[in-house]
Amino acid sequence: MDVKALLRAQYGENKRITDGNYDKSLAVKCVNGTFVGKRTENIIAYRGIPFVGKQPVGELRWKAPVDVVPDEGIYEAYFNAKSSYGNENLETGSLFYLDEDCLYLNIWKADDKPAQPKPVMVWIHGGAFEAGGTVDPMFDCYNFVKENPEVIVVTIAYRLGVFGFFHLSHLADGKDYPDAQNLGLLDQIAALKWVHENISNFGGDPNNVTIFGESAGAGSCSLLPLIPGSQKYFKRVIAQSGAPNQTRSAEQCIACTNELMEVLGCKTVAELLKIDGQKLLEASAVLFMRQFPERDGKYLSLEPFEAYANGAAKDIDFILGCNKDEMNFFVYSFGLEGWNAWTADRKSKMFPKLTDAEKKLAESFWNDMTGVESWERDSRLLSQIWFNAPIIKLAESLTRGGGKSYAYYFTPESSLPIMKCGHAIELAVVFNHPEMTSDTGRVFDETFSKTMRKMWVQFAKTGNPSLSAEISPDGKAKEWPLYDTENKQVMVLDEFNIHPEKESARKIVDWDRTYSLTKYYML
Repeated sequence: MDVKALLRAQYGENKRITDGNYDKSLAVKCVNGTFVGKRTENIIAYRGIPFVGKQPVGELRWKAPVDVVPDEGIYEAYFNAKSSYGNENLETGSLFYLDEDCLYLNIWKADDKPAQPKPVMVWIHGGAFEAGGTVDPMFDCYNFVKENPEVIVVTIAYRLGVFGFFHLSHLADGKDYPDAQNLGLLDQIAALKWVHENISNFGGDPNNVTIFGESAGAGSCSLLPLIPGSQKYFKRVIAQSGAPNQTRSAEQCIACTNELMEVLGCKTVAELLKIDGQKLLEASAVLFMRQFPERDGKYLSLEPFEAYANGAAKDIDFILGCNKDEMNFFVYSFGLEGWNAWTADRKSKMFPKLTDAEKKLAESFWNDMTGVESWERDSRLLSQIWFNAPIIKLAESLTRGGGKSYAYYFTPESSLPIMKCGHAIELAVVFNHPEMTSDTGRVFDETFSKTMRKMWVQFAKTGNPSLSAEISPDGKAKEWPLYDTENKQVMVLDEFNIHPEKESARKIVDWDRTYSLTKYYML
C-alpha cells in the first residue's frame, strides 16, 4: 500500500456522541465541547479537535479565524481531520484528504495524574507554507510522549498557500480582506489561544508553553513572537531550520497575486470565491516556493531581524539551529535535472534584483567552490542564505535585543546519495521515529537521539536545554551555553560528540559573503 492509500485508510469522521456510550476516563471538557480520546497503552491521543468556532469555508475563505463558542456537546476525538489544501509533491501531510475545513489540532498525553501541571509543547509543521499537515505519520507523537511522559504535545494545522498567504487588499473589492496575507499565522495564534484556554483540563500548564517547528514551522515560530498580543500564549520557541527571512514584501505578494489572477482569468475577490479549492490549488503551482507570510507592517514588522535586535522578544527563550547541508534535501527530492532547472529559473528571475555589490558577493562564493559540480555550488549558497546565516543572524539579533537563545548545528549525515545532512532529516530523531528512514537512509545512534530529545524536553520544562549527568542518557553532563556576540558558541549536535564550540557560528556561516544576503529567501 502506498503512503497516500495508507493515510486515507486511517481516515474516519469524528461524530457527536449522543447516547452516553463512551469512556468517561478519556473525556475532557473544553470550551467548545467535551472531547473523547483513544488510549494506546498508557498514552491518550485526542485527534481532530476544532480550535475555531467556524471553519474558513464559503464566505469565510480569506477571513480571519473565528473564535470558538461554548458548546455542551460531547464529541469523538478519534481521527485526524482533513489537511489544508497543499502541494502533495512537497509533504506527506498533503497526500491526505484536503479541504478548506481544516483548522483542527491533536493532543498526546500520558494517562496519569501529575502532582503539577505539565509543560506543553506545540508543534507547527513545515512545508514551505504551501504543504504539509498534522496527519503526517512523522508527527504522530505517541513515541515521543511514551519516552517523555512529563510533557504534553499538541500539533496544530493552519491554512496554506493561497488560502493562508494571499494578498487581496489591493483588488477593487479587496478591502474586506485585510488579513488574507497572513491568515496562516493568525490560524496558529487561534490554535495557541485554544491551547491556553483549555490545556489545563488535559493536565497541561497554560503558562509554560513551548512552540516548536521545522522549516516553515520554524519560520512561523520565529514570526509569531513579533505579532502583537501573541506572546501571552507561549514563553519558549524551538526553531529548527527556519527564521524571519521566510517572508515576502508587500510588493512581492501583490506580484504573486496578480500572476495567479491572470492564470485564473479573475479580476476580483468575488470571482475568486466562486473557484473550487482544488482548482485554486492546482493553479497556484505557478507560485511554487514563493507563498510566504508578508512583512505587512500590521502583523509582521517590515524589518523582523531589526525588531528582534530592538528587544521585541527579549522575554522569550529560544533554541534555534540548522542542518549542515540544508539544500541537499531539495537536490535529492527534485533530482539533479529538476534541481538544475529550478535553480536556473529562480536565478534568472531573482538574481537581477540584487545590487551590484550583492551580486559580487554571491558570485565570489560560487567561484571559490572549486572541484564541485554546479548543483552543489547552488546548494551551498542557498543553504547559507536561506537557512544557516538567517539562524545565526536571529541569534545575534536576539542577543543584541537582550534576549536569550541557544544555537545548534546538526551534523549527522544520511546514508542516501547527495542528501548528506539535508533539511528535515532531524525530524525522525526529534519525534522518535527511527523506523522512518526515507530521508535518513539509516537509523541514527540511539543514545544521541535520546539526548537530543531530552534537551528539547528539558528546555520546554526549564528554559535551559543543558543536561545534568543524572538525566543525560549517557550519564555525562551536557552544558549548552547561551549564544553571545563575543564567543558565538553553538552546540554541535554531532552523532558521537555533542559539544559546544567557540567561534562555531563563523564556521557555519560565510560571514563576509552571505550574512548580508539573508533577506533574500526569495533569491
